[in-house]
Amino acid sequence: MQRLSKAKKKTIGFKQSAKAVEKGLARMVFVAMDADDKVRTPILELCNTKGIPVVEVQTMTELGRAGGIQVGTAVAAILDQDE
Repeated sequence: MQRLSKAKKKTIGFKQSAKAVEKGLARMVFVAMDADDKVRTPILELCNTKGIPVVEVQTMTELGRAGGIQVGTAVAAILDQDE
């Protein structure tokens, strides 16, 4: 979670994160455990297929805060260009 907070290049949200994974830009993906399975399952499968490591976070609220937003989010990603 700290890596996400400090990352200079990241995506917040399912659609942006999924696009980053598809394009090979995501280095690590964070998924909230309390997110709906309709969101969790596709992103977990996509990350597995692409070989992207996934970090599960307890709540969407925690993940949103780590991503620097005031609301919860189901998915976030650190992009390859970071570090």
